[in-house]
Amino acid sequence: MDPYIGKMLDDRYEILERIGTGGMAVVYKAKCHRLNRLVAVKILKSDLAQDADFRRRFHAESKAVAMLSHPNIVSVYDVSQSGETEYIVMELIDGITLKQYMERRGQLNWRESLHFITQIMKGLSHAHSRGIVHRDIKPQNIMVLRDGSVKVADFGIACLENSAQTLTQEALGSVHYISPEQARGDRTDARSDIYSAGVVFYEMLTGRLPFEGDSAVSVAIQHLSSIPLPPREINPDIPPQLELICLKAMAPDIEKRYQSAEAMISDLETFRKNPEVNLDYSIADLQDMDADEPTRHIPTASHHRSTPSREPVRRRPEPEYEEEERRGSKKTGFIIGGGIVAAAVLIFLLFHFIFGSFQNPSNKELVVPNVVGMTIEDAENLEEVKGVFTIKQAGTEFSSDYEAGQIIRQDPEGDTTTKTKTTINVWVSAGEVTSEMIDMTNMDVREARDWLENLELDLNIRDGEEYQEYSDDYEEGRVIRTDPVKGTVLKKGDTVTLYVSKGKKEETVMLITFRGNIDDVSKTLDEMGLSMGNVTEETSDEPAGTILSQSPAAGTEVPAGTKINFVVSKGPDTSTPTEGTDIVTVALPSDGRTTVKVTLKMNGSTVWEKTVNCSDGSCSAELKGTGSGTVDIYIDDVYTESRQVNFDNG
Repeated sequence: MDPYIGKMLDDRYEILERIGTGGMAVVYKAKCHRLNRLVAVKILKSDLAQDADFRRRFHAESKAVAMLSHPNIVSVYDVSQSGETEYIVMELIDGITLKQYMERRGQLNWRESLHFITQIMKGLSHAHSRGIVHRDIKPQNIMVLRDGSVKVADFGIACLENSAQTLTQEALGSVHYISPEQARGDRTDARSDIYSAGVVFYEMLTGRLPFEGDSAVSVAIQHLSSIPLPPREINPDIPPQLELICLKAMAPDIEKRYQSAEAMISDLETFRKNPEVNLDYSIADLQDMDADEPTRHIPTASHHRSTPSREPVRRRPEPEYEEEERRGSKKTGFIIGGGIVAAAVLIFLLFHFIFGSFQNPSNKELVVPNVVGMTIEDAENLEEVKGVFTIKQAGTEFSSDYEAGQIIRQDPEGDTTTKTKTTINVWVSAGEVTSEMIDMTNMDVREARDWLENLELDLNIRDGEEYQEYSDDYEEGRVIRTDPVKGTVLKKGDTVTLYVSKGKKEETVMLITFRGNIDDVSKTLDEMGLSMGNVTEETSDEPAGTILSQSPAAGTEVPAGTKINFVVSKGPDTSTPTEGTDIVTVALPSDGRTTVKVTLKMNGSTVWEKTVNCSDGSCSAELKGTGSGTVDIYIDDVYTESRQVNFDNG
């Protein structure tokens, strides 16, 4: 029974369960009773806690790390001591380590790798700017959250480890990621973290570690004396410029490496915007190799995430020794090397001859059965397989064409002939490619889209204008909800709809018809959240100050704070002009008519009308009015002519 389970630290943190164990500490899930939240508590192992100097440094440096605050770094809430127990309180992460993530997913595609390494470097950049170097960057210390974000953990802990410690099998987990200067025991700085991050990036891109060995020492030696295969030789799908960024981060010469996390982030962002960008360096610039140095094979142990390497690992030149020692040992080296090569060739031929003959003693051609579509059990039960061929599972792959457990492909291929190969390597279907929908609430829509695209399920992603909504809870550009929801199993070709926030809807006001005196409107405007705009006056029979019209008009929906313009009455026109007279004389027709009707009209209205005798020859009409105007003359309702009149002449 764990002695800490159920224990209360400082009357505040109740230890609930153990969730992890590391080289220096044990991590527990705990409840903070003061803030009523779940936290992670890391307790220093008892053997290390006996060292007073170690405890002092652990406490001091952990306090410094607690001052870090960055979305890509696991937050440290508290550093304390309860009796003899030294512990750190951190945020409880709802996720898995990057190592676990890679083991589940296998080799990551380069887009997902780019997404992760960028976040890792941003976290390191923040720490380095505060003078803190991690010194133990590895996938086990990187957490992947459900929303696709990444947090770097164990800051300030790894840096306390003795850099001169012996590299034993126990250190194998970390030694795969240490920088050459760490392996030598030299002084380390932020560039050591960059090297380790480069190794993590290499592993994500290729699905294997750059160096492997039977012991921690052999791996460390390779960091010092070898350079890894370029990632594109393992995975040709990796873009050339991304390979360059990875190899520059892993440059064995610390001066050729990225000199800061910001510099690497800059190249990553430049590549993300333009994958075809030309970087100002090449692989040759990053490697310090002697062109005449031969390659050699380094024995490696198999690794649970890697395929045993058949490619030679290239060596960097060994450190220069005294010239006499080189010349003295050169001849001996040639003799020993030649003997080893000859012996190896002889052993290989004998092995091939003996075991090849036993496997196929008649040395006759064997027809390889086609086992694609079968299960391994069904294939092993075939008559043409029994006693002749061995079925060996070489791996698993996702497939939409074959059910889980069925053989997808084989080597040698079916219906071919062989004299030597009696083992059929097969790859078994892991079923259709699927992925579980994560909670994307409050995620930036670009990150959400990148995450979905990185699943490589050819999803139909919808996030256009028709799926954008106003929201008081989420900032503009953030995901409000998704269809399908969190936990749904996504399959190839599925449709995913992202409902995206347009931000808070601007408060609007529906305008009413403003009536009455302009002086009484101000209070109403204030109550509606509006303000007074321009006020103009016009002559009107309405009392002065009466509102005649408004702009915008009533019924219009306007944003709060809009200024409303008004036209108001300035009262009737009191400056009435003096009325005058003018005489209009009309000539009467002489066409035999005795009488005619003469009509005078102004602006379409009759102002004078009379029936007169034509024998008078003419008639005169006295008109009254103001100003001037035009009079239209009609005889017997027929328009005759128009005259100008001027009433100002009296």
